[in-house]
Amino acid sequence: MNQATLHQLKVFEAAARHGSFTRAAEELFLTQPTVSMQIKQLTKSVGLPLFEQVGKRLYLTEAGRELFATCRQIFETISQFEMKVADLKGLKRGQLRLAVITTAKYFIPRLLGPFCQLYPGIDIALQVTNHEGILERMVGNLDDLYIMSQVPEHLDVSYQPFLPNPLVVLAPINHPLAGEKNIPVQRLSEEPFIMREPGSGTRRAVQKLFDEQGVTVKVKLELGSNEAIKQAIAGGLGISVLSRHTLIDGKDLTVLDVEHFPIQRNWYMVYPAGKQLSIVARTYFEYLLEAAKQFSDRTVDFSYTVVNESELKVEF
Repeated sequence: MNQATLHQLKVFEAAARHGSFTRAAEELFLTQPTVSMQIKQLTKSVGLPLFEQVGKRLYLTEAGRELFATCRQIFETISQFEMKVADLKGLKRGQLRLAVITTAKYFIPRLLGPFCQLYPGIDIALQVTNHEGILERMVGNLDDLYIMSQVPEHLDVSYQPFLPNPLVVLAPINHPLAGEKNIPVQRLSEEPFIMREPGSGTRRAVQKLFDEQGVTVKVKLELGSNEAIKQAIAGGLGISVLSRHTLIDGKDLTVLDVEHFPIQRNWYMVYPAGKQLSIVARTYFEYLLEAAKQFSDRTVDFSYTVVNESELKVEF
Protein backbone atom coordinates (compact mmCIF):
# COMPACT_ATOMS: atom_id res chain seq x y z
CA MET A 1 0.00 0.00 0.00
CA ASN A 2 3.04 2.31 0.20
CA GLN A 3 2.73 2.69 -3.57
CA ALA A 4 -0.98 3.62 -3.47
CA THR A 5 -1.91 7.25 -4.09
CA LEU A 6 -4.86 9.30 -2.93
CA HIS A 7 -5.93 9.69 -6.55
CA GLN A 8 -6.03 5.92 -6.98
CA LEU A 9 -8.15 5.58 -3.84
CA LYS A 10 -10.60 8.19 -5.16
CA VAL A 11 -10.90 6.33 -8.45
CA PHE A 12 -11.40 3.03 -6.65
CA GLU A 13 -14.03 4.48 -4.30
CA ALA A 14 -16.05 5.86 -7.21
CA ALA A 15 -15.83 2.59 -9.15
CA ALA A 16 -16.81 0.58 -6.05
CA ARG A 17 -19.71 2.89 -5.27
CA HIS A 18 -21.10 2.77 -8.81
CA GLY A 19 -20.11 -0.83 -9.55
CA SER A 20 -18.90 0.45 -12.90
CA PHE A 21 -15.63 1.77 -14.34
CA THR A 22 -17.60 3.72 -16.93
CA ARG A 23 -19.73 5.62 -14.41
CA ALA A 24 -16.69 6.26 -12.22
CA ALA A 25 -14.91 7.75 -15.26
CA GLU A 26 -17.93 10.00 -15.96
CA GLU A 27 -18.05 11.23 -12.35
CA LEU A 28 -14.32 11.97 -12.19
CA PHE A 29 -14.08 13.36 -15.73
CA LEU A 30 -11.59 10.66 -16.72
CA THR A 31 -11.47 8.22 -19.59
CA GLN A 32 -12.40 4.61 -18.93
CA PRO A 33 -8.87 3.36 -19.82
CA THR A 34 -7.45 5.78 -17.23
CA VAL A 35 -9.79 4.39 -14.56
CA SER A 36 -8.86 0.83 -15.49
CA MET A 37 -5.14 1.70 -15.31
CA GLN A 38 -5.48 3.33 -11.87
CA ILE A 39 -7.41 0.33 -10.51
CA LYS A 40 -4.80 -2.03 -11.96
CA GLN A 41 -1.97 -0.13 -10.26
CA LEU A 42 -3.86 -0.02 -6.95
CA THR A 43 -4.57 -3.77 -7.18
CA LYS A 44 -0.87 -4.36 -7.63
CA SER A 45 -0.09 -2.26 -4.56
CA VAL A 46 -2.64 -4.15 -2.43
CA GLY A 47 -1.48 -7.52 -3.68
CA LEU A 48 -5.01 -8.95 -3.96
CA PRO A 49 -7.82 -8.60 -6.52
CA LEU A 50 -10.25 -5.78 -5.68
CA PHE A 51 -12.98 -6.54 -8.22
CA GLU A 52 -14.37 -9.63 -9.88
CA GLN A 53 -16.62 -9.63 -12.91
CA VAL A 54 -19.52 -12.04 -13.17
CA GLY A 55 -21.14 -11.74 -16.57
CA LYS A 56 -21.46 -8.02 -17.20
CA ARG A 57 -21.61 -7.06 -13.55
CA LEU A 58 -18.72 -5.90 -11.39
CA TYR A 59 -18.46 -7.03 -7.75
CA LEU A 60 -16.07 -6.23 -4.93
CA THR A 61 -13.90 -9.00 -3.57
CA GLU A 62 -13.40 -9.37 0.18
CA ALA A 63 -10.25 -7.25 -0.06
CA GLY A 64 -12.18 -4.75 -2.18
CA ARG A 65 -14.90 -4.43 0.46
CA GLU A 66 -12.31 -3.84 3.18
CA LEU A 67 -10.57 -1.21 1.08
CA PHE A 68 -13.89 0.47 0.22
CA ALA A 69 -14.73 0.82 3.95
CA THR A 70 -11.23 2.14 4.61
CA CYS A 71 -11.56 4.68 1.78
CA ARG A 72 -14.78 5.99 3.31
CA GLN A 73 -13.02 6.51 6.63
CA ILE A 74 -10.04 8.18 4.96
CA PHE A 75 -12.17 10.58 2.94
CA GLU A 76 -14.34 11.44 5.94
CA THR A 77 -11.24 12.28 7.96
CA ILE A 78 -9.86 14.37 5.12
CA SER A 79 -13.19 16.16 4.78
CA GLN A 80 -13.20 17.03 8.47
CA PHE A 81 -9.62 18.26 8.20
CA GLU A 82 -10.50 20.44 5.22
CA MET A 83 -13.42 21.95 7.16
CA LYS A 84 -11.16 22.74 10.10
CA VAL A 85 -8.59 24.34 7.82
CA ALA A 86 -11.34 26.39 6.18
CA ASP A 87 -12.55 27.41 9.62
CA LEU A 88 -9.06 28.47 10.67
CA LYS A 89 -8.72 30.51 7.51
CA GLY A 90 -12.13 32.00 8.22
CA LEU A 91 -10.86 33.53 11.47
CA LYS A 92 -8.52 35.72 9.44
CA ARG A 93 -11.38 37.14 7.44
CA GLY A 94 -15.13 37.07 7.81
CA GLN A 95 -18.13 38.72 9.38
CA LEU A 96 -19.88 38.38 12.71
CA ARG A 97 -23.54 39.40 12.70
CA LEU A 98 -24.89 40.21 16.16
CA ALA A 99 -28.35 41.39 17.19
CA VAL A 100 -28.59 42.61 20.78
CA ILE A 101 -31.37 43.75 23.04
CA THR A 102 -31.33 47.50 23.74
CA THR A 103 -29.83 47.33 27.24
CA ALA A 104 -26.95 45.14 26.03
CA LYS A 105 -25.48 48.13 24.22
CA TYR A 106 -24.04 49.24 27.58
CA PHE A 107 -21.59 46.35 27.77
CA ILE A 108 -21.44 44.42 24.47
CA PRO A 109 -19.24 47.08 22.77
CA ARG A 110 -16.78 46.75 25.67
CA LEU A 111 -16.64 43.00 25.05
CA LEU A 112 -16.41 43.40 21.27
CA GLY A 113 -13.34 45.65 21.40
CA PRO A 114 -10.82 43.06 22.61
CA PHE A 115 -12.30 40.46 20.24
CA CYS A 116 -11.74 42.79 17.27
CA GLN A 117 -8.15 43.31 18.41
CA LEU A 118 -7.61 39.55 18.49
CA TYR A 119 -9.17 39.08 15.04
CA PRO A 120 -8.71 42.36 13.12
CA GLY A 121 -9.86 40.80 9.83
CA ILE A 122 -13.38 40.14 11.13
CA ASP A 123 -16.06 42.75 10.42
CA ILE A 124 -18.80 43.19 13.03
CA ALA A 125 -22.40 43.97 12.06
CA LEU A 126 -24.24 44.99 15.25
CA GLN A 127 -28.01 45.50 15.36
CA VAL A 128 -29.61 47.00 18.49
CA THR A 129 -33.36 46.55 18.94
CA ASN A 130 -36.03 45.59 21.49
CA HIS A 131 -37.27 42.10 22.34
CA GLU A 132 -39.87 41.98 19.57
CA GLY A 133 -37.31 43.17 17.04
CA ILE A 134 -34.89 40.45 18.10
CA LEU A 135 -37.58 37.81 17.62
CA GLU A 136 -38.37 39.08 14.12
CA ARG A 137 -34.70 38.94 13.16
CA MET A 138 -34.34 35.47 14.64
CA VAL A 139 -37.30 34.12 12.69
CA GLY A 140 -35.71 35.56 9.55
CA ASN A 141 -32.33 34.02 10.48
CA LEU A 142 -30.68 37.39 9.82
CA ASP A 143 -27.85 37.11 12.35
CA ASP A 144 -25.30 34.69 13.76
CA LEU A 145 -26.01 35.24 17.46
CA TYR A 146 -28.62 37.07 19.50
CA ILE A 147 -27.96 38.65 22.90
CA MET A 148 -31.16 38.63 24.94
CA SER A 149 -32.35 39.01 28.51
CA GLN A 150 -35.20 36.55 28.04
CA VAL A 151 -35.19 33.25 26.15
CA PRO A 152 -38.16 33.05 23.74
CA GLU A 153 -40.56 30.32 24.80
CA HIS A 154 -42.40 29.84 21.51
CA LEU A 155 -39.30 29.38 19.34
CA ASP A 156 -37.02 26.34 19.18
CA VAL A 157 -33.67 27.82 20.20
CA SER A 158 -30.33 26.95 21.72
CA TYR A 159 -29.13 29.30 24.44
CA GLN A 160 -26.39 29.87 26.99
CA PRO A 161 -26.49 32.28 29.96
CA PHE A 162 -23.25 34.24 30.26
CA LEU A 163 -23.79 37.28 32.51
CA PRO A 164 -26.14 38.32 35.36
CA ASN A 165 -28.65 41.05 34.49
CA PRO A 166 -30.32 42.29 37.71
CA LEU A 167 -33.19 44.78 37.36
CA VAL A 168 -33.25 47.53 40.00
CA VAL A 169 -35.54 50.42 40.95
CA LEU A 170 -34.02 53.79 39.97
CA ALA A 171 -35.01 57.18 41.35
CA PRO A 172 -33.62 60.75 41.33
CA ILE A 173 -30.69 61.30 43.67
CA ASN A 174 -32.82 63.54 45.94
CA HIS A 175 -35.83 61.22 46.08
CA PRO A 176 -37.52 61.00 49.53
CA LEU A 177 -37.07 57.20 49.57
CA ALA A 178 -33.34 57.39 48.85
CA GLY A 179 -31.40 55.78 51.69
CA GLU A 180 -34.40 53.90 53.14
CA LYS A 181 -34.03 50.14 53.61
CA ASN A 182 -36.37 47.34 52.54
CA ILE A 183 -39.06 49.60 51.09
CA PRO A 184 -42.36 47.68 50.67
CA VAL A 185 -43.00 46.98 47.00
CA GLN A 186 -46.58 48.27 47.44
CA ARG A 187 -45.08 51.71 48.17
CA LEU A 188 -44.21 52.00 44.47
CA SER A 189 -47.90 52.38 43.64
CA GLU A 190 -47.73 55.88 45.18
CA GLU A 191 -44.99 57.02 42.80
CA PRO A 192 -45.30 58.22 39.20
CA PHE A 193 -43.76 55.44 37.13
CA ILE A 194 -41.83 55.46 33.86
CA MET A 195 -42.16 52.27 31.82
CA ARG A 196 -40.35 50.87 28.81
CA GLU A 197 -42.47 50.51 25.69
CA PRO A 198 -44.80 47.49 25.17
CA GLY A 199 -42.79 44.59 23.78
CA SER A 200 -39.81 45.28 26.02
CA GLY A 201 -38.46 42.29 27.96
CA THR A 202 -37.73 44.54 30.94
CA ARG A 203 -41.32 45.72 31.02
CA ARG A 204 -42.63 42.16 30.95
CA ALA A 205 -40.38 41.12 33.84
CA VAL A 206 -41.42 44.12 35.92
CA GLN A 207 -45.11 43.70 35.16
CA LYS A 208 -44.92 40.02 36.10
CA LEU A 209 -43.55 40.91 39.55
CA PHE A 210 -46.14 43.63 40.07
CA ASP A 211 -48.95 41.25 39.10
CA GLU A 212 -47.64 38.61 41.51
CA GLN A 213 -47.51 41.16 44.35
CA GLY A 214 -50.81 42.83 43.47
CA VAL A 215 -49.14 46.18 42.79
CA THR A 216 -50.64 48.70 40.36
CA VAL A 217 -48.35 51.55 39.46
CA LYS A 218 -49.27 54.91 37.94
CA VAL A 219 -47.59 54.91 34.55
CA LYS A 220 -46.84 58.53 33.73
CA LEU A 221 -44.56 57.94 30.74
CA GLU A 222 -43.77 55.17 28.28
CA LEU A 223 -40.37 55.56 26.65
CA GLY A 224 -38.56 53.44 24.12
CA SER A 225 -34.98 53.83 25.31
CA ASN A 226 -33.06 53.44 28.54
CA GLU A 227 -31.29 56.75 27.99
CA ALA A 228 -34.59 58.61 27.70
CA ILE A 229 -35.84 56.92 30.88
CA LYS A 230 -32.68 57.84 32.79
CA GLN A 231 -33.00 61.46 31.70
CA ALA A 232 -36.66 61.47 32.74
CA ILE A 233 -35.78 60.04 36.16
CA ALA A 234 -33.01 62.60 36.67
CA GLY A 235 -35.51 65.30 35.69
CA GLY A 236 -37.87 64.25 38.47
CA LEU A 237 -40.61 62.84 36.23
CA GLY A 238 -40.83 59.56 38.12
CA ILE A 239 -39.06 56.32 39.02
CA SER A 240 -38.45 53.24 36.89
CA VAL A 241 -36.91 49.77 36.74
CA LEU A 242 -33.87 49.22 34.55
CA SER A 243 -30.93 46.87 34.29
CA ARG A 244 -28.13 47.66 36.71
CA HIS A 245 -25.82 47.68 33.67
CA THR A 246 -27.37 50.96 32.54
CA LEU A 247 -25.73 52.64 35.56
CA ILE A 248 -22.25 52.31 34.06
CA ASP A 249 -22.72 55.80 32.64
CA GLY A 250 -25.57 56.90 34.91
CA LYS A 251 -25.68 60.31 36.56
CA ASP A 252 -27.73 61.83 39.35
CA LEU A 253 -29.51 58.52 40.02
CA THR A 254 -29.92 56.30 43.04
CA VAL A 255 -30.95 52.67 43.45
CA LEU A 256 -33.89 52.22 45.84
CA ASP A 257 -33.77 49.29 48.25
CA VAL A 258 -37.19 47.82 47.45
CA GLU A 259 -38.30 44.36 48.58
CA HIS A 260 -38.32 41.70 45.82
CA PHE A 261 -35.65 43.69 44.01
CA PRO A 262 -33.35 43.27 42.25
CA ILE A 263 -35.22 41.00 39.86
CA GLN A 264 -32.61 38.36 39.09
CA ARG A 265 -32.20 37.75 35.38
CA ASN A 266 -29.42 36.72 33.02
CA TRP A 267 -28.05 37.71 29.66
CA TYR A 268 -28.21 34.90 27.13
CA MET A 269 -26.55 34.06 23.84
CA VAL A 270 -29.32 32.63 21.69
CA TYR A 271 -29.54 31.14 18.19
CA PRO A 272 -32.10 28.98 16.37
CA ALA A 273 -31.88 25.28 17.28
CA GLY A 274 -30.11 23.31 14.57
CA LYS A 275 -28.33 26.38 13.19
CA GLN A 276 -24.72 25.59 12.26
CA LEU A 277 -22.62 28.37 13.72
CA SER A 278 -19.76 29.62 11.60
CA ILE A 279 -16.24 29.40 12.99
CA VAL A 280 -16.38 33.15 13.62
CA ALA A 281 -19.65 32.83 15.57
CA ARG A 282 -18.43 29.81 17.52
CA THR A 283 -15.20 31.61 18.40
CA TYR A 284 -17.09 34.68 19.63
CA PHE A 285 -19.50 32.42 21.56
CA GLU A 286 -16.58 30.86 23.45
CA TYR A 287 -14.80 34.18 23.81
CA LEU A 288 -17.87 35.87 25.31
CA LEU A 289 -18.29 33.16 27.96
CA GLU A 290 -14.79 33.83 29.24
CA ALA A 291 -14.77 37.60 28.73
CA ALA A 292 -18.10 37.99 30.56
CA LYS A 293 -16.58 36.39 33.68
CA GLN A 294 -13.83 39.00 33.72
CA PHE A 295 -16.31 41.77 32.93
CA SER A 296 -18.53 40.70 35.84
CA ASP A 297 -15.54 40.57 38.20
CA ARG A 298 -14.39 44.07 37.21
CA THR A 299 -17.80 45.75 37.19
CA VAL A 300 -18.57 47.95 40.19
CA ASP A 301 -20.99 46.43 42.72
CA PHE A 302 -23.61 49.13 42.61
CA SER A 303 -25.49 47.80 45.69
CA TYR A 304 -27.93 50.31 47.15
CA THR A 305 -25.90 53.48 47.03
CA VAL A 306 -26.00 56.75 45.18
CA VAL A 307 -24.47 56.61 41.74
CA ASN A 308 -23.00 59.86 40.53
CA GLU A 309 -20.97 60.28 37.35
CA SER A 310 -18.30 62.33 39.13
CA GLU A 311 -17.77 59.54 41.69
CA LEU A 312 -18.13 56.53 39.43
CA LYS A 313 -14.89 55.09 38.06
CA VAL A 314 -15.12 51.83 36.19
CA GLU A 315 -12.00 50.22 34.73
CA PHE A 316 -12.27 47.55 32.01
